[in-house]
Amino acid sequence: MRSTKDKMLLSLKGIAMGAADVVPGVSGGTIAFITGIYEELISSINTINLSALTTLRKEGFAAFWKQINGTFFMFLLGGVFVSIISLAKLVLYLLENFPIQIWSFFFGLIIASTILVGKTIQQWNWKTISFFLIGTIVAFYISSIQTVAHSDANWYIFMSGAIAICAMILPGISGSFILVLLGSYHVVLNALKEKDLFLIALFGSGCVIGILSFSRLLKFLFSRFKEITIALLTGFMLGSLYKVWPWKMKTGDAPLVVHSDGREDWMMQNVWPANFEGEQYLITAIALALVGLLFVLVLERFAPKEK
Repeated sequence: MRSTKDKMLLSLKGIAMGAADVVPGVSGGTIAFITGIYEELISSINTINLSALTTLRKEGFAAFWKQINGTFFMFLLGGVFVSIISLAKLVLYLLENFPIQIWSFFFGLIIASTILVGKTIQQWNWKTISFFLIGTIVAFYISSIQTVAHSDANWYIFMSGAIAICAMILPGISGSFILVLLGSYHVVLNALKEKDLFLIALFGSGCVIGILSFSRLLKFLFSRFKEITIALLTGFMLGSLYKVWPWKMKTGDAPLVVHSDGREDWMMQNVWPANFEGEQYLITAIALALVGLLFVLVLERFAPKEK
């Protein structure tokens, strides 16, 4: 039985997860992991199946609600929903007007998250090290892929939801960034801003199908191969740092990209601060990276953990 305090903390964790999932490059799964609710989240998702529907039909709503851990979902997803709806415009504004400062904060956040998740591995051996390196390489490769343009057809938005939600619950791999790669990020974000209920429902349906399928694989991996799974996820976080590097600019051979919503921009590439015209933000960027790092360390220190 959760206390009122636990429910409020769960909502705050949901708000933090929603804020992270709005940003291309930061994963809500990372927030779930460092706040100690990741395995409960995966296990709870797996309870939503035909057995739960049978319980609903035979024993009533109260038994069904208990079986699927409904209170957990209500407060966590409530926080996620409120965060996404309320922060979508703010996050876009900050990324457009203060990109170096915001990405610096997230850079520090992910460094701290990588350290904390890596510390949960009981024994580093050739298996865990190998999967850590594999995760790092895979995430680095995904993060270095340049965005492409794709269709905003209904079936494509549905598939985008199914694919992106899998990344959203993985620490280190950003579901929003996957949407950017698929060319659906601005389509979905605009649907949220304009309250396009049809597109939101279409995307949400894809998310439901994707998460119900993928969570079963994650539960299996955690139950049978927990150490190497965490090592792989830690590698994902480390490799994703490439994407959130604060200093980016268009190089001479950078191609023009036309996105699925008609928006045009140039592909940006990582550069050193000395090669960037905004080098004057270096001290601020370092300070904000430290703030992000300390934020995660404090969150991990005081957040209630699973038993």
